[in-house]
Amino acid sequence: MSAAPASEPQTVTARSPLAGCTILIVCVLVLVFLVGFSTWALFRQADEIAKFTSDKPAPIAIAPTEDREADLNHLSERLEGFRQSLDGTAEVKLELSKDDLNTAIAAFPALTELKGAFNVREIREDGKLVLDTSLKMNGKPRRTREGEEGYVTSDPRYLNGTLIARPELADQEIVLRIDSIEVPGASVPEQFRQQMSPYRITERYKTDTTLGPVMKKLTGLTVTGGKVVLRRQPGETAPGTITNDQVDSGAKRLFRWLGLAASAFLALVGLLLFIGMRAKRRKEQEAAGQ
Repeated sequence: MSAAPASEPQTVTARSPLAGCTILIVCVLVLVFLVGFSTWALFRQADEIAKFTSDKPAPIAIAPTEDREADLNHLSERLEGFRQSLDGTAEVKLELSKDDLNTAIAAFPALTELKGAFNVREIREDGKLVLDTSLKMNGKPRRTREGEEGYVTSDPRYLNGTLIARPELADQEIVLRIDSIEVPGASVPEQFRQQMSPYRITERYKTDTTLGPVMKKLTGLTVTGGKVVLRRQPGETAPGTITNDQVDSGAKRLFRWLGLAASAFLALVGLLLFIGMRAKRRKEQEAAGQ
């Protein structure tokens, strides 16, 4: 009677779930790391911003509008005349003084969102504006009260201080190139100023049915003689777009560090995978030799 053939030893083959499970675990670890690092960076940034911002807005001067019907009518006529002139072919200019700018913010419904947030204190001879501001910003993320479970919001913070900025025309909108931010009793990091500049103060008005078309037709903006001068000059090309380097300089630094950290983490994961593959190959060789 012949003996039954000996069973062959089991080997770890390419169909082994070990490799697939390892890759899945690595992907989950990378995802958890990136989410965790991003959350940490967000909270760290919020903590740094809290050092020079306040939880309540500061009172900002608002130009009086009572008993100024003649001034308001004159300003409205100038603005409307300039808007209509933009449809022609001749060169047109509009000069706005500090009082004009503050009155427009205080009186015109289209600029309501700037009311109480900005006040032009001075138009300097060097072409810069001195702006008193109480700018609302997002604070540290948090969950809302019961009944809104899962919805994440943030308590507002306010940048109460002074901006020294140069207004410019860029990408069919008016932006502020911020030279410095002064907050009483606090120091504002240079990185925050760089991230905030250029501040797109009129971005919200690009889709406005009245202000949007006006900004699209402008070809230049200068500050001279204590006035902000808007113009449309035939043959003049309006300044180009705001580059990502200008708008996202601070964000780019954050993602650069994120990328470096992720690369280091992935290198570690790759090393672990290499060790795991070598261990798998060694087991296959041992099993084949039995």
